Amino acid sequence: MLEKLYPGEYLDSTYQIDFRKLYSEGYRGVIFDIDNTLVPHGAPSDDRSNALFQELHKTGWKTIVLSNNKEPRVKLFADKAETDYIYNAGKPGRKGYLDAMEHMGTDLSNTLFVGDQIFTDIWGANRTGIRTILVKPIHPKEEIQIVLKRYLEKIVIYFYQKNITK
Repeated sequence: MLEKLYPGEYLDSTYQIDFRKLYSEGYRGVIFDIDNTLVPHGAPSDDRSNALFQELHKTGWKTIVLSNNKEPRVKLFADKAETDYIYNAGKPGRKGYLDAMEHMGTDLSNTLFVGDQIFTDIWGANRTGIRTILVKPIHPKEEIQIVLKRYLEKIVIYFYQKNITK
């Protein structure tokens, strides 16, 4: 039952993902969550995230950020990172992920999703059929509803890690 929540991969940081290797494997679009995936919760785009998007675009990637946040927060990040965005995405619902792929011109076979939350980001992308990469949150400061979900995520991650070592 928990397998529906398991990520395809679990890494320490978005910034350690080998996007060149993934591109060589045929992936062409990447959908990102913002908060605690690319920058600390509520933070604007920074030099590191901007450099990542520049490198991805130079390589040929299509990118988009998919967030449950309201437009002002998402637009502020996306404009500085020079990427497209979808706000009020309704994750873990499938519609936002499908809209993101349509916007990028990609499909299930060549799209990745990168996020830090299991019950919204990963579950939604898994339900849609997109390859998922779960990353550890950048910063411990989060809204209370997210802090509470982190306790349940620890259980899922425990069984995920136990399952992949079999």
